[in-house]
Amino acid sequence: PNAIVFYRKLDGFMTILSSKDNSNIKNAVKLRKSAKYRRESGLFIAEGVRICMDAMFSKAHIDTFFASEKAGEKYADDFLKLQKYSDKTFIVSDKIFNQMCDTESPQGFLCVIKALDKTACFDKIKTGDKFLALDNLQDPGNLGTILRTAEALNVTGIVLSADCCDIYSPKVVRGSMGAVFRLPFVVSDTMTPFVSPCIVAVGNEGNGLKEETISACKHKITIPMEGRAESLNAAVAASIIMWEMMK
Repeated sequence: PNAIVFYRKLDGFMTILSSKDNSNIKNAVKLRKSAKYRRESGLFIAEGVRICMDAMFSKAHIDTFFASEKAGEKYADDFLKLQKYSDKTFIVSDKIFNQMCDTESPQGFLCVIKALDKTACFDKIKTGDKFLALDNLQDPGNLGTILRTAEALNVTGIVLSADCCDIYSPKVVRGSMGAVFRLPFVVSDTMTPFVSPCIVAVGNEGNGLKEETISACKHKITIPMEGRAESLNAAVAASIIMWEMMK
């Protein structure tokens, strides 16, 4: 199932994985599918050339780097950088690589990365810090968008309740456009009340904030809407609040 061939474009001998039963491939697929396995293993995946390069530039620990045969040639310079940085590197047949990925048209790069330790960033909260709290947010697309917007607006960090969707979901990682590697975040069993500086809480898409979260807040925020829409998407609402918070 595995063959060692001379890969001229990459100037070296590489192991090409061509079986879906290979243990490295099975591990990556399991990480893509299972949040429980991501938590237990302390690993997650990042897919795409830019996201994988962002992981390297952010000094995330890349356990395994996979590249499809075509991508290895097309992005040869980036391939060599990631190959040098990662613990392990494999070339995967194009057919098998497509089966590993979450996207319909994968770019050919996929990294298995060790879970990020961001807790130290929350040890000391400084005057002027501004955080966003997410309470039971369930849509990975919303979470990815919120992370990306929070980084763009220079929000200090994100606090997530334990019942939020998995921040290491492939859709969140991809949607954040690399912000997940750079933005401080912490997952908390309870939503921590900060007296000073401030933290803004955004709740579940359908049910809003939990009562215990509301009771921990000093103020309630309403986004005025003059049109006929009844509500805003959670990611859009969070983006508007962050814009106001960071002005």
